Amino acid sequence: MGRRQIDSDASRWTSVTLLVLGLVSCTLAYLFISNALKPSNNGVPIADFDGLRLQDSNGINLERDNENAGSQCCRGIPNLELWGPAVKWGTDHKFNSSSECCEACKAMCTVEDESCLCDSWVFCGNRKACGSRFGECWLKKQKDTMAPQVHDTWSNSMWTSGLVFGKGEGIIGLETQHGTLRVKLRPDCAPYSVSNILELLAAHHCPGCHFYRAEGRGNSWDSMGNHVEDASYGPPFALIQGTLEAAGMLFKKIPTEDCPTITRGAVAWVGSGPEFFISLANHGEWKGKYTVFGSVLPEDMLIAEKIAELPTKQDVWSNVKVSALENPVPISIRRVKFSS
Repeated sequence: MGRRQIDSDASRWTSVTLLVLGLVSCTLAYLFISNALKPSNNGVPIADFDGLRLQDSNGINLERDNENAGSQCCRGIPNLELWGPAVKWGTDHKFNSSSECCEACKAMCTVEDESCLCDSWVFCGNRKACGSRFGECWLKKQKDTMAPQVHDTWSNSMWTSGLVFGKGEGIIGLETQHGTLRVKLRPDCAPYSVSNILELLAAHHCPGCHFYRAEGRGNSWDSMGNHVEDASYGPPFALIQGTLEAAGMLFKKIPTEDCPTITRGAVAWVGSGPEFFISLANHGEWKGKYTVFGSVLPEDMLIAEKIAELPTKQDVWSNVKVSALENPVPISIRRVKFSS
């Protein structure tokens, strides 16, 4: 994929500064204590929800949960209890796993009018803490699914919660001067990612958010995003890439979440964000490498293709040849009311 490199001059000055500080102010004892207090890079990434830390206190891997790998995801966030009116009481509605509770909520979305009688679920999955309440699956209806009511985010909460968006719900707009890319969010596959996006959406602005890389499909993929037989897999890599790090807001790193294979229109993080990309092609060769948290509505892909055709300059990031936009494309983010 490739990431933008930090300016080399800045890197050199940073190194010199650190060296001077080390020679002047550090002692062996200080170095020992500093190293001992550094967070381990081998630990499981931690995500925040509403400012509280979500910990792996119940043996839950926050990076990956292969129970629901693939296109039929159904997962939530541990140590989180969503509030709201119950449409089905958990005392009389029990399952053995959170995914079953999630599926029960999904089942209450009707095909006819594309609405969901249930748009959030709460599952008691900590056997020790839940006791006789283990398995309770509360199905709820939020007043506003894009701003769900949070009752409890205690790190040792016995509840796991998730959201379900109907067909015309959970859509955000990435506005550019070339048009608005409407993105359908996937809380069932990437709950941590979506909670981060909803927090960004609540800020009503995204200064500093922009697209900075654009690469078309070249001769490797057809107009439907299918890979051409015997063609290379890039460069170009058939994508537009940018950042959703708003100035003045601390971006909370996203834990890796298993999601569907990247197809044309998929919106995914590069690493743990805030860099992201929109795929212009089907990238089966990237399966499992990137967290997909949404997809661009098919009718808006022409806008993504338009951005991919803007003037670029060649560069090399992490030994990967890329096409960087000569003029970055600013992005603003807003919620969208969609009617088919």
